[in-house]
Amino acid sequence: MNFKSLLATASTAILLASGAYAEGTVGIAMPTKSSARWISDGESMVEQFAAAGYETDLQYAEDDIPNQLAQIENMITKGVDVLVIAAIDGTTLSNALENAAASGIKVIAYDRLIRDSGNVDYYATFDNFKVGVLQATNLVNGLKERYGDVKPWNVELFGGSPDDNNAYFFYNGAMSVIQPLIDVGSVNIVSGQMGMDTVGTLRWDGAVAQARMDNLLSAHYTDKEVHGVLAPYDGLSIGILSSLKGVGYGSGDMKMPIVTGQDAEVPSVKSILAGEQYSTIFKDTRTLAGVTVGMVDAVLKGGEPEINDTSTYDNGVKVVPSYLLEPLPVTAANWEERLIGSGYYTIDQIK
Repeated sequence: MNFKSLLATASTAILLASGAYAEGTVGIAMPTKSSARWISDGESMVEQFAAAGYETDLQYAEDDIPNQLAQIENMITKGVDVLVIAAIDGTTLSNALENAAASGIKVIAYDRLIRDSGNVDYYATFDNFKVGVLQATNLVNGLKERYGDVKPWNVELFGGSPDDNNAYFFYNGAMSVIQPLIDVGSVNIVSGQMGMDTVGTLRWDGAVAQARMDNLLSAHYTDKEVHGVLAPYDGLSIGILSSLKGVGYGSGDMKMPIVTGQDAEVPSVKSILAGEQYSTIFKDTRTLAGVTVGMVDAVLKGGEPEINDTSTYDNGVKVVPSYLLEPLPVTAANWEERLIGSGYYTIDQIK
């Protein structure tokens, strides 16, 4: 049992002893344990809900849609008071959410927007368009730093999973920076592959990204050098870097291309310090969990949660009232301040 789990258990014991427990039960549906960030999200929510006096039922679906649906239906049957859902596929939950609404259960979409349902009450996430802007800004900064005035910069684009609404915000945010550079000839997408329908990576699968990078290199870079790769997630970045290193980038006279990422996962932070991955985006899951706990607390006490966006996230049926948090870029220049200084990681986890 790690420190966060011990803390959550201790908080629960204190609340039970004091008679202050059981304000309600919160069902938490997470997509997978294959990404460290979702483990952190789950642990942070369990800890903070316990401290606020709520029981939790935390379930991971391991990126299996029927499994997540079954877990959510089971939570509804057991009578949770609120559902917090980070959807695997944000378009597959309409029937389950109808059942939740019929049972008077409020639904909060967590980090990923749930689409095509009027039964989504609130949305807690980061400013996902800004995530893309920051990724592309890091990419351009790195290209300037590493390649200077050697233009056009040869760049390839990767998108996230097409069934995750956030992937489109990441991509569109990034393209708001990159497209003007393409238009003036500073950036060249050598493969010509653009648009989420072409560059998306189903289930955010690093192996799929690595295979696609292999194909791009063999088809388009036998006589050219790749300078940069827009990667929207650290798990994809690691696969892309493996492909690049496999053909000699980062050794001899072949500079490592600028590769971006997201989620500040430990392997990618170590990669940044090793001079491989250039940047990532830090999204403090403790803060996101705190916002979500505040939403649930307000809802169950008959109040209105704090909201700071009522226009951005249209899920196809309604605009979902949202709270957006600020993402932070991380590079070799600021990683210690942002990741260690904030207490998100200890130095021993990184070095």
